[in-house]
Amino acid sequence: MPQHIGIVACSAEGAALCYRTICIEGAQLLGPHAHPEISMHTHSLSDYMQCIDRNDWQGVGNLMLSSASKLAAIGADFLICPDNTIHQALPYVEPRSPLPWLHIAEVVAAQVVERGFHRIGLTGTRWLVESDVYPQKLTAHNLEYLRPSPAEREEISRIIMEELVYGVFRPEAVTYFQQVIERMKDEGCDAVVLGCTEIPLLMNDANSPLPTLDSTRLLARAALRRAVQPA
Repeated sequence: MPQHIGIVACSAEGAALCYRTICIEGAQLLGPHAHPEISMHTHSLSDYMQCIDRNDWQGVGNLMLSSASKLAAIGADFLICPDNTIHQALPYVEPRSPLPWLHIAEVVAAQVVERGFHRIGLTGTRWLVESDVYPQKLTAHNLEYLRPSPAEREEISRIIMEELVYGVFRPEAVTYFQQVIERMKDEGCDAVVLGCTEIPLLMNDANSPLPTLDSTRLLARAALRRAVQPA
């Protein structure tokens, strides 16, 4: 039997995309209409944002641990979190977690290596791109990275938090992301991480100046592979 996947969700659109990807692509591994057992728990995004706004990453971690404990209690075997930003709290979480986790940036970094990229543009909330979540995992593979400029960070965060998390996808937002990614291309990047789980609902290989690394779907696929591994 495949392992039971637990999803520690934060924002709705990214979590829903991750969930749908596991369900739809599970059939490729398990047969028609089949996918592993999946359970998901999420606290209110407002609870997370109150912690993030005051830079309380231990508080974020406590929320994640609360979800982890509830998922463990109903039988999950391992956990994923389809939210890049709150991975900053994972160092507080993992030592106390009842279950093991897949790390979204580790999954993306492995894909960067597999596809032969070398210099990666980062996109995501300002909290994410100013953190070590991706730099730590990328430099472990001797990969280079480029952060957005301070002004770009603010506008990308605004688009994510005022539009994408509410399911609002505007042509103007696509144009702005294209401009940022084009600048990253001009500065030597050969791929870009869509490092907010909602960004893949807006940007993809068809409209991006650089090849995209879809953190949401990559995490879902890694969870599928983990779920079907022999115990």
